[in-house]
Amino acid sequence: MIKLENFYYRYSRNQELFRGLNLELLPGQIYGLLGKNGAGKSTLIKNIGGILFPTTGTCHVFGLEPKQRQVSFLKDIFFIPEECYLPNLTVKQFIRVYAPFYPNFDLNQYQSYLDAFGIEPSRKLLSLSFGQKKKTLIGFALATNTRVLILDEPTNGLDIPAKVVFRNMIKDAFKPDRLVIISSHQVRDLDELISALIILDKGEVLLHAAKDEILKRLYFGTSAIPLPNSAVLYQDKAPNGWPYIAENTTGKTSYLDMELLFNALLEHKVALQKVFSATQKQPEYEIN
Repeated sequence: MIKLENFYYRYSRNQELFRGLNLELLPGQIYGLLGKNGAGKSTLIKNIGGILFPTTGTCHVFGLEPKQRQVSFLKDIFFIPEECYLPNLTVKQFIRVYAPFYPNFDLNQYQSYLDAFGIEPSRKLLSLSFGQKKKTLIGFALATNTRVLILDEPTNGLDIPAKVVFRNMIKDAFKPDRLVIISSHQVRDLDELISALIILDKGEVLLHAAKDEILKRLYFGTSAIPLPNSAVLYQDKAPNGWPYIAENTTGKTSYLDMELLFNALLEHKVALQKVFSATQKQPEYEIN
């Protein structure tokens, strides 16, 4: 479990981002973390990863404080930043140097990921393209089998076939005791993966809910013509008509449009948040 209580983070005395944030993330979940640039996504996951520290308040990851950087914490968390900085080693040498830090590292698992991505273990890391470096690091991260896995913009630099491979790898490596956070602007890449969604704006959590809970409360549809404002919570014009969000009062099934929901929350957060109860239940894991 990841738990932030009364969490404050300030860049400087006059620049405060998070103000008294309380957030609880559970194992058995793949969280999609969405927000505009500057919303606090990177700051949040860096505090969870022990790269940044709370100004005040607490952050605990499975009972440990990331800022202490204890071995028991570091061996069970893997963080992939948006930009990959890798040493001047071959892939095989990288494994030899870094795998021992992760007791649950599975060499056969990593080899299967390298094969899927078409990366030769003899290749020098610095000779790889940006996308190939990302593939190499993603495969390694999954093969560490840490309880916490944090990926910041993991699909940047991946072509369409590689994104398909990436999604399959996440599903393959997921376990009920694992907690995965994927921070991304590429919301379409997360559609089939996430079980819960966190949307941030200016240090505020606009929404934290299970995918199933969202679809239970909201209906996503498309109309050929604009609908009356009284009938919808949000709508927007698109080439294929008018995608809209309405309160799901009849229990109908729909497909979660994360991009539409994200834009709706930024423009009409009060109306959307009213649909959700004051005490949302914790997300229940399910992957399509």
